[in-house]
Amino acid sequence: MEAWQFENSWFNELAGTYSKVSPDAISNPVLVAYSQQTGQSLGLAEQPDADALCRYFSGQALLPGSEPIAQVYAGHQFGQYVPQLGDGRGLLLGQIRNQQGDLVDLHLKGAGQTPYSRFGDGRAVLRSSIREFLASEALTGLAIPTTQALCVIGSDTPVQREELESAATLLRIADSHLRFGHFEYFYHRNEHDKLKQLADFALRHHFPECLEQPAPYAAMFEQVVVKTAQLIAHWQAVGFTHGVMNTDNMSLLGLTIDYGPYGFMDGYQAGYIPNHSDHGGRYSYAQQPGIGHWNLQCLALALSPLVSKEQSQLALEHYQTALLGRYSQLMAGKFGLDEIQQDDGEMLNGLFTLMQAEGQDLTRTFRQLSHQDVTEQRTPMEDNWVDREGFRQWWQAYRQRRLAQGDAQYWQQQMLATNPKYVLRNYMAQQAIEEAQSGRFDEIARLQQVLAKPFAEQPEFEQYAALPPDWSQHLEISCSS
Repeated sequence: MEAWQFENSWFNELAGTYSKVSPDAISNPVLVAYSQQTGQSLGLAEQPDADALCRYFSGQALLPGSEPIAQVYAGHQFGQYVPQLGDGRGLLLGQIRNQQGDLVDLHLKGAGQTPYSRFGDGRAVLRSSIREFLASEALTGLAIPTTQALCVIGSDTPVQREELESAATLLRIADSHLRFGHFEYFYHRNEHDKLKQLADFALRHHFPECLEQPAPYAAMFEQVVVKTAQLIAHWQAVGFTHGVMNTDNMSLLGLTIDYGPYGFMDGYQAGYIPNHSDHGGRYSYAQQPGIGHWNLQCLALALSPLVSKEQSQLALEHYQTALLGRYSQLMAGKFGLDEIQQDDGEMLNGLFTLMQAEGQDLTRTFRQLSHQDVTEQRTPMEDNWVDREGFRQWWQAYRQRRLAQGDAQYWQQQMLATNPKYVLRNYMAQQAIEEAQSGRFDEIARLQQVLAKPFAEQPEFEQYAALPPDWSQHLEISCSS
């Protein structure tokens, strides 16, 4: 780590968009979790130096060349514009090159108060840090664009939330922490010079191909539209619900960022809400595609000094095409079809209707379907359904569609590579958190192993593919962190 060469592009090129802040260390740091895959991407050894990780990422010391800053941004939170938010408990330590030569951000969460903490203490708790770490590992394993996490550092520093908890830090890695809210902040303050400065930075570092276009800013916005749509299509395909899709939690690069009250759906429910603070269901599973478009409209307004209304409208027209295009590809893989044809809709929706009516588990249903032999008239799956006759009718329509395209064995393998056996269910994260709060971190490491290969059978971890326990239905996840 001491050999990392910091380039600090944000610090050097975007004066006026941040405040310089030094980390406020947590006490008696201990290494709770570490991602070997992320570490290797940064050139670290397979076995990390735990003392060094604790020293540099608990806030006790700065790596040579690091220039920590807190970024300022705004955002629409639950539909209401908040004119100033910003890094209230996180610091951008700087940028370094990864093993592929790409510039990446190192962002330390839980590093203490900043000018943007408002009434907060600037801390992250162990509970939320573990949840973000595991979610980063889970979505990476599912090949869904996401920020990543290098490590979680625990401590005995007390923090007050709904109850007294212990503070922790998490080192987050991302190609960029640029958010929709960055642009909203400077647009609504009429600081259009800063807005252009930020957009030019994004073009240089993240959308250089757009510089060759006649209208670079419009071309960049179109790419953001497409990346956002494709990300949400991935979420929908696996039943992932972010839980708090405020514009300040939306990545310009189409990454899943800011894991708070997220959840992977268990029993299929289109109105699934993982965040118990979301009383109106604004950020429910079914609402995510519409909210993505709404958030992009907010970004379009923020970019209006650089992108005309006509250009924004043309770019936004790509949203539905990109969303449905990627979602159709993913659904074809989940159902073992070469493509979704126009008359497939009724058959495909029929399974979701059956699942919704009975609360059938989304992940297990598709994984079981992946193992079924469509040459057989009857499938053992029907025994899982209360409405057996309804499922039998659906099965006959489905198997005829599969048989018509041929090569059943090939498509079965495609399904197994598309439908995960393992996802990060809330109860799994909760069990890992409870053990970690007692000083035992083995469950986090086991979950990392499971989630790294979610499509593999992994018989030694079969228990993680079982239906969630009844007590998990009463878990409540909030924005508190």
